[in-house]
Amino acid sequence: MGTATVASEQPNPEPSAVVHDGQAVIGADQELRQRIRAVPLESRVRLLTGATPWALHALPELNIGTMIVSDGPIGVRGVDEELTSSAQLPNPSALAATWSPRLAAELGALVAREAQRKNIDVVLAPVVNLQRTPVGGRHFECLSEDPLLTTAIASPYVAAMQRGGVGACIKHFVGNESETDRTSYIARIDERTVREVYLAPFETLVREGVWSVMAAYNRVDDGAETNLATEHTHLLTDVLKGEWGFDGVVVSDWLATRSTVESANAGLDLVMPGPGGPWEQNLLDAVRDGRVSEDVIDEKVERMLRLAERVGAIGRGASIPPGVDLPRGDVDPDTPVSDETRALLRDAVARSMVVLRNDGVLPLDPTASQRIALIGPNAVDPFVQGGGSAFVHAPYESRPVDALRAAFPNAEVSLSRGGSARAHAPGIDPSLVETPDGEPGYELTLLDSASSPLNDPVVVPGDEAWNRHVDDRARSALVRARVRLTAGTHRIDLGTCGAHSIRFNGQRVSQSEHLAGSEVILNSSANNPDGPARMFSSDGPFTVSIEARLQVVDADGYGTFVRFALRHEPDALTLDQEIADAVAAAENSDVAVVIVGTNEETESEGWDRENIDLPGRQDDLVRAVAATGTPTVVVVNAGAPVVLPWIDEVSAVLWWWLPGQEGGNGLADALAGRTEPAGRLPWTLPARLEDCPVPHAVPHDGSVDYVEGVHVGYRGWLAGDAAPAREFGFGLGYGAWRYLDVREVAAADGNVHLEVDIENVGQRESTETVQVYIEDATGDPSRPLRWLGGFAQTQLATGESATVEVVLPRRAFEIWDVENSTWLRPAVPYRIRAGRSSADLPLGLMLASSHDPTQR
Repeated sequence: MGTATVASEQPNPEPSAVVHDGQAVIGADQELRQRIRAVPLESRVRLLTGATPWALHALPELNIGTMIVSDGPIGVRGVDEELTSSAQLPNPSALAATWSPRLAAELGALVAREAQRKNIDVVLAPVVNLQRTPVGGRHFECLSEDPLLTTAIASPYVAAMQRGGVGACIKHFVGNESETDRTSYIARIDERTVREVYLAPFETLVREGVWSVMAAYNRVDDGAETNLATEHTHLLTDVLKGEWGFDGVVVSDWLATRSTVESANAGLDLVMPGPGGPWEQNLLDAVRDGRVSEDVIDEKVERMLRLAERVGAIGRGASIPPGVDLPRGDVDPDTPVSDETRALLRDAVARSMVVLRNDGVLPLDPTASQRIALIGPNAVDPFVQGGGSAFVHAPYESRPVDALRAAFPNAEVSLSRGGSARAHAPGIDPSLVETPDGEPGYELTLLDSASSPLNDPVVVPGDEAWNRHVDDRARSALVRARVRLTAGTHRIDLGTCGAHSIRFNGQRVSQSEHLAGSEVILNSSANNPDGPARMFSSDGPFTVSIEARLQVVDADGYGTFVRFALRHEPDALTLDQEIADAVAAAENSDVAVVIVGTNEETESEGWDRENIDLPGRQDDLVRAVAATGTPTVVVVNAGAPVVLPWIDEVSAVLWWWLPGQEGGNGLADALAGRTEPAGRLPWTLPARLEDCPVPHAVPHDGSVDYVEGVHVGYRGWLAGDAAPAREFGFGLGYGAWRYLDVREVAAADGNVHLEVDIENVGQRESTETVQVYIEDATGDPSRPLRWLGGFAQTQLATGESATVEVVLPRRAFEIWDVENSTWLRPAVPYRIRAGRSSADLPLGLMLASSHDPTQR
């Protein structure tokens, strides 16, 4: 048995000073201010609102070229007209589940390369809001329920992006932990809680030099001021720009700015999207009549100039970059499909997976001659990315059935759906759609306010569901199509937005006079639109004719569109029939791999979930397959928590997240043991929704009250009586570990340095995440019972021992002193506990109230 002190992977323990990249502090360069003031006021004001939904104005007088921004939580989508493919990463919670700052940096560097390939200057990511409630619609897009883990993963990710010359825009500042009424609710968070919990990731990233911060939609009551996040002087000016020294650009969330004078004076720098919005001419008028100082405008322009310098937009010219046709620098135009990208994403998928249960069935033998029954709605149609801002067009999708057949070459792999879990049918095969004249596609005619045609009918591909950038004169569209079907039973449904009248085979099946606007984008209902659905059957080939009068939706800065989402389910069997088929497949196999999960109808920006149950009858499917006696491995394909009532009744359970383009290959590697699924939960998995400290996200009288205070996530669970299904930090991997000793070592940096001795007592090489938690030994109820203080990772061969260093930053011991508006370390004894999760902590030591880490 070997013993060694290893160079473990751990997060940066303490924020560094603000990075200015050699630029002068705002207001220090009078010559620069004079140059800015010499630019015509109209041009300066024009710079502060977007030119398009994604492009900023150039300012030739200061040599500022056009800058482009893009959504990017799981990859760089590019501007909305650009439907070119993008490398599709696992969702952010999956990245946090790796507990690996190194991997976060590698993925941040990939995002930078992708941004350069697409001529993007600023990527609107990462999200550093916290997972306050499991029903939060963007739960999957956040990193963790813990502020330290969120910061530890976001920090190297942001640093790697910006080393690549691409700005990160951290969001949403602040109190945007849920989606219901997100554009209007007041997040009421007491001052201590907002400082210690919700502002903590923002503070560290700002002090480390992030280039942009996005102000949220919601209002915030932080104990000092109640206002819209875009008008919050205390948060934007006093805290962000003043106390923390932020020298970058504060940009509004899209359509979040609702005022001119108030938002400009509060500290907002850039209104998006453009053109239009509350600034432009209104802001120019406000400066001319003295309601906004010209100095305020100049300070914003200086910030924009600094951003342009950082991203390389100085001297670029005024034209909008041409996109992927001319990538910047020497970036590989095939980055999304390069061997390097494929390997990185495949590794990330496998390492992020969390083993929640394993009775010894895993890993499966990749050389064995066996029959594997691959079962489940998400086995057939995996959910690889969430809805809303976190959506990209992947270059390919590694599907589970293909990946398993490649990983287990001697196995016979069958595939059964076991029933649909979606409310809607899948998108239609475009080859089934034709115009009334028999041409491939459907016929679309734009109509003006008098219902007169604006153009001759155009033919649109049958699977084109959006029809964007519609003529401004159009108010509605007439769509006509025929769907050619084979003998059997078929489901046809049609999703749309806004006012409509829809007929199937001449019979009106849906009608509405409700006019839709930008709210269908903000609440994401446009992404999975509702509409009529009907079943059709015939003993021979037949057609279904469709005629629809549809609203042209004007979504303000998001543009205009006609939503015509034609969907089709062939050979529609009942759920009972499909579950019976899956059971038969399991009975005829040596092992069943059942992939269950959520889908695009469940997890998305724009809405919160009403429950955390698996959609459809997936619980019935799992229990029916397990009842066959065939070893059953359940893979959960979801970004946010779902209730797993059978978790301890099956052979194994793995959490697969929303895995992105390499999902299938990463899953196969984990099942076969080629890569250890070494993930640890970055949030708590509930056994029941009603047990959760914050079980819903519905505002009360327009407010979301953060009454739990600092007891967010696992801290709230520890303060209550209910036990979760699996605690924060849980993850079995494929190893077994013995924790031997923990001790403090002397340090001169003000942080607490620990050494933890561990031994790999398992049968294979394995990765361990050593987690260290802090407890106030006095039991002060105003503090959490226990909170994460630090962690580190190491990989050891079987039988090997190691000493792992874990650093607990000074800030981890501090509280916010509301009375004196400063950070304070209470002079109390602390209990330090080390182990594998927030509940499995076999080692401990005490730090005295007089403890000084520099004196040991």
